[in-house]
Amino acid sequence: MCGIVGYAGNKTACGKPLEVCMQGLKRLEYRGYDSAGVALAAPGMQRVAVRKKSGRLSNLAADIKRIPVPDATVGIGHTRWATNGAPSDINSHPHTSEDGKIAIIHNGIIENAGTLRLDLQAEGYTFLSATDTEVAAKLLGKIANIVIDETGKPDLFEALRRMARMLTGAFTILAVDARQPDIVVGVRHDSPLVVGLGDGENFLGSDVAAFVAYTKEAMEVDQDKAVCISGDSVTVTDFDGNLVNNPKRFTIDWDASASDKGGWDSFMDKEIHEDPSAVRNTLIGRFDEDGEIKLDEVHIDAEAFRQIDKIIVVACGTASYAGMVAKYAIEHWVRIPVEIELAHEFRYRDPILTPRTLVVAISQSGETMDTLMALRHAREQGSRVLAICNTQGSTIPRESDAVLYTHAGPEIAVASTKAFVAQIVAAYLLGLYLAQVKCTLYRDEIHQILDQLKQMPEKIQWVLDHEAESINDAASKMINAKSFLFLGRHVGYPVAMEGALKLKEIAYTFTEGFAAGELKHGPIALVEEGEPVVVIVPSSRGRNVLHNKVISAIEEVKARGAFTIAVAEVGDPDAEKYADIVFWRPECPTLLSPLVDVVPLQLLALDMAELKGYDVDKPRNLAKSVTVE
Repeated sequence: MCGIVGYAGNKTACGKPLEVCMQGLKRLEYRGYDSAGVALAAPGMQRVAVRKKSGRLSNLAADIKRIPVPDATVGIGHTRWATNGAPSDINSHPHTSEDGKIAIIHNGIIENAGTLRLDLQAEGYTFLSATDTEVAAKLLGKIANIVIDETGKPDLFEALRRMARMLTGAFTILAVDARQPDIVVGVRHDSPLVVGLGDGENFLGSDVAAFVAYTKEAMEVDQDKAVCISGDSVTVTDFDGNLVNNPKRFTIDWDASASDKGGWDSFMDKEIHEDPSAVRNTLIGRFDEDGEIKLDEVHIDAEAFRQIDKIIVVACGTASYAGMVAKYAIEHWVRIPVEIELAHEFRYRDPILTPRTLVVAISQSGETMDTLMALRHAREQGSRVLAICNTQGSTIPRESDAVLYTHAGPEIAVASTKAFVAQIVAAYLLGLYLAQVKCTLYRDEIHQILDQLKQMPEKIQWVLDHEAESINDAASKMINAKSFLFLGRHVGYPVAMEGALKLKEIAYTFTEGFAAGELKHGPIALVEEGEPVVVIVPSSRGRNVLHNKVISAIEEVKARGAFTIAVAEVGDPDAEKYADIVFWRPECPTLLSPLVDVVPLQLLALDMAELKGYDVDKPRNLAKSVTVE
């Protein structure tokens, strides 16, 4: 939610601040938004120059083209996802102080904004918008003037720190002041912020995508910290002004071209076709010269891993389904219980946590607020936390005891695809590493599974190469369907849930995923003539009993008029006999099959949405990164 970018350059006013803000916001569009705006400052300005428009970023660009904004030395930009106040020009960010000298942008929710607004109104301040952000803007203007009265000169950095101590809720705030046109200042509490380090220029962003086109070098900003950037300096302090020495730096491991469409019709299409490389890259560098698993980012002693007697996976949405897949594999390989918890429910039910519990927090962005709060609760209870994440420098990895990065590259489309398969692979690696240190599998058994895992990218590619046309044909036949059912058993169950979610997210079709065994316990009442039912069919090679039961489920719904679509292993005669359409997958081990089974479901959702004329990358009402509870 909410994209944030800031830029500070040299002392000569130019178009670079606007360029950086607009390009950064374009790369942050994936976060989801309903309006956009920029604020610019330069020497000689009496007020900060602000321009903002509701709707797509293109609306803002057109408005600036029609009436150009002045050259500047610093700038801030924002894409807003409405929380306080409906989407509109007035509610868009930036918001300004009463005198117009200061502009701010904000990600999060200021919970005491109502009280602060009443206090300011009693002092004669007026408000135009319905946002909590304008309250912060007016308050910052007031505090900035107090600082000037006390010291005789403007100090926006000090004013912002003072304001941060007065706010409750979750927030990242950036601000510029026409009286100090060489700096951009920011604060963060429970909301993301990262610094980009340049040559004669520095950057701020809600994530590295905001400035990756300009620099690969970045710096972390920790919880409850403030930052001030100019063209040639970066200063980080706590909210009381105490200097933070040597903030952690890192190098961004993907370039700007990775977040471009590269000739694809949509980011989602591109990212589905990057499923094989996401799996392959997540495996790279995880083995020593003897083929043993080594997880460099996991700084938990092997002996501590041996003591683990329970794993709890906390995640939301697609990430939780990746955890559900991992549960089947880890319990089978390691013989310890694995629980899957929706992160937003976890800490409210008083979970049983001990020092021997490993909490695995899965988040593509590393900023999912529900998951972040869950991991904080787990650490407070004495449990270790391992993060599975795709974004360097994000909050969840920083606050965890260990991290497994998925190396899937930037995922721009709101509906997650390649991150899902990468998360599963990372969880598999964790399970096999636990099996290695706990000796629950023989060395050759682990190596056999790893060899099979290394073959999965080519099997995914086979589906992309051979099944795309039949999937598109199926989507054409079902475009007018009002609802779908997805069924699966064993590892096919979370795949069915994920397939249903994809269709909901981007094709706006009412869809439910069920465990196939639940069919006779209620869901079969939904089946009527022509109802599309998608079934994940397990291989008959490993567990023939399970295969037969799923085939029986196909027969049951077909007998009641359902239009059946099966995802099945090549050459399965039962799937071919009983299903109306079959999406084939190559032969692969049962526990690894979700990596392949999910691909046709991703393509099906994509094709359905495109045939309906929807924006597959930016589905309505959704944000890529949910940074508020």
